[in-house]
Amino acid sequence: MVLVTGDIHGEYKRFESKKLKKLTEKDCLIVCGDFGFVWDNSKAEQQTLKKIREKKFKTLFVEGTHENYGLLSSYPVRELYGGRVRCLGGNLFQLLRGEIYTIEEKTFFTFGGGDSEDKELRRENGTWWKEELPSIIEMQYAVEQLDKKDRKVDFIITHEPSLTDMAHMIRKCRVDPLSTFFDELSHNITYRKWYFGSLHINKKLRHARAHCLFTDIVRAV
Repeated sequence: MVLVTGDIHGEYKRFESKKLKKLTEKDCLIVCGDFGFVWDNSKAEQQTLKKIREKKFKTLFVEGTHENYGLLSSYPVRELYGGRVRCLGGNLFQLLRGEIYTIEEKTFFTFGGGDSEDKELRRENGTWWKEELPSIIEMQYAVEQLDKKDRKVDFIITHEPSLTDMAHMIRKCRVDPLSTFFDELSHNITYRKWYFGSLHINKKLRHARAHCLFTDIVRAV
């Protein structure tokens, strides 16, 4: 079983949900960005990470706009589910940008990152990292991977939505290179459902293929 949820922001409470109690070593939970448990490398944070690593199920996440990219980059990269992942120990992994994973015979295209609205109020390489906004090279890599699959995947996992989906959900849309890139992708690939988390609401869009998650935990179907 593959479950998907929205931003956690380093709050362990989501892992105490009844929906996760029956998961086994064959199952996984995917977080749509702002995982937040790799932030200050404190003793308390390491204790929490240890509990997540020791879960029976795998915890997989794409990065959001509130991550310590410096700390994340210190973890090793290897292959899992047919794509590159960053290994954070035990059953905890970061899903990397542009990769396509095969989990339970379904394909998952992942592309984390975003553009912080409050970055002017944060400190570079302390509370904000420029790496949160993907590079052109990462976008090109994503397109290359999708081309290998004839631009067909079952699920898309991101932190940010496409520009079109964002416009359906909020009045003021933030136009940035990533949301524009996602908009182009949405019109040029075939997919079953797109999950994202940055807007902090639980809502399915009318066309049913886009699903914004925050506190909800849903099965990827």
